[in-house]
Amino acid sequence: MQVGYLSYGLLAALAIALLIAAFTDLRRRRIDNWLTAAIALGAPLFWFAMGLTLPEIGWQIGIAIASFAVLAGLFAIGAMGDGDVKLLTALALWIRPDWFLQLIVIMALIGGLLTIVFGAWHIARRRRDRIAIPYGIAISAAGLWVLASQYLPAMQAQIPA
Repeated sequence: MQVGYLSYGLLAALAIALLIAAFTDLRRRRIDNWLTAAIALGAPLFWFAMGLTLPEIGWQIGIAIASFAVLAGLFAIGAMGDGDVKLLTALALWIRPDWFLQLIVIMALIGGLLTIVFGAWHIARRRRDRIAIPYGIAISAAGLWVLASQYLPAMQAQIPA
């Protein structure tokens, strides 16, 4: 893993993009296409900055494709929104495969908590329409968790003393 200012800058940009995604999903129940496109298009620059090899890049792309296939199925049955599918697929391009499972578990836990909170709020307001969970919050929070718990310590270990 190669570390430099570009790597830190790109991770900071990703963190900002994830915060914007969470905020817009909470506010409008929508994650903009330009934001997920920017996240996806920033991944190759991050791969270069981190010094990933072609096989490692192949794994990143493979995880993103597999994620998209599963998430598209969830979208087809109405279990996930299209913005959530695109955000998590774009995020999969950034997260190392061995850390992606951690992201999924944390996302599921936060998503479950969000569902309980928004479900209780929905019932308390006596709403009868279908509840809309802003799952972009869970995706973004899990992504930020992985950045803070995995990438930053791993990158700091690479900095010469």
